[in-house]
Amino acid sequence: MTPAQRAFERLQAWPDLSAGPASCGTGRALCSVRDEIVHFHSDRDVDLHLTHRAIQRFQYDLGGSTAIRLVPGSRWVTVHLDCDADVDLLLSLVSIALKAHQSRPPADLAPGPPGPTALSAPPGCNFHRVTVLPRAAAGEA
Repeated sequence: MTPAQRAFERLQAWPDLSAGPASCGTGRALCSVRDEIVHFHSDRDVDLHLTHRAIQRFQYDLGGSTAIRLVPGSRWVTVHLDCDADVDLLLSLVSIALKAHQSRPPADLAPGPPGPTALSAPPGCNFHRVTVLPRAAAGEA
């Protein structure tokens, strides 16, 4: 079982998340009532939807992790899952994302059509905007 499969199975059991297709068209998503929270794009790469405030608050911690890739201006954070510690990191970040989205003022919701499919997923998660090198290759010069 790949790290992404393990993470997906664990997160799918959370009562605040439900599975569906990713709005970007690639992979599966886990959604809260208001937002898409996680896109599982491959066996190792996951995009996590954080709020702007959460990214600002944890920017230095996120930037210091070898598993995390930030794209300037994006509210999505790419997590590369190589090991169990990365899966645990993702689960912690999903918890932060859920709390951040639940406490976000309604004015911050992205516009969309009315109804249950109007999840606020900012256009363009980081899929195809981030290249993640294996950790061993990243350290080689």
